Amino acid sequence: MERLFPIGELARMALVSVQTIRYYERQKLLLPSGRKESGYRIYDERALKRLTFIRRAKDLGFTLREIKGLLNLRVESASACEKVQKKVNDKLTMVEQKIRGLESLRKVLNGLIESCDRRQPTDECPILKTIEEE
Repeated sequence: MERLFPIGELARMALVSVQTIRYYERQKLLLPSGRKESGYRIYDERALKRLTFIRRAKDLGFTLREIKGLLNLRVESASACEKVQKKVNDKLTMVEQKIRGLESLRKVLNGLIESCDRRQPTDECPILKTIEEE
């Protein structure tokens, strides 16, 4: 017999908050399996797996929109694996671009720090002057 979970237990098991589960429901990413006679939502093991998938995909940097796309591909045929790989490759490209941007920012900030003579008053601070000029 399949195990059913109330929303609080599902949240604990998936390491998310109850509010997160409700938000995912509003976004059509997750649906309860049904309701108890009392009206409380109940979830099955498939919901737990889906919620865990969503959380792990978020940890990898995917947006909810991208996750929705991955979940939709999951229900397609086996040939969709190529599509999944493309989506992950696109995400990797975006992450690499962000890394390059952050490395460039690091260089600029290090240059600003090196230009600083700490003994000057703030109205003569080269860091503040550079920011003002940008």
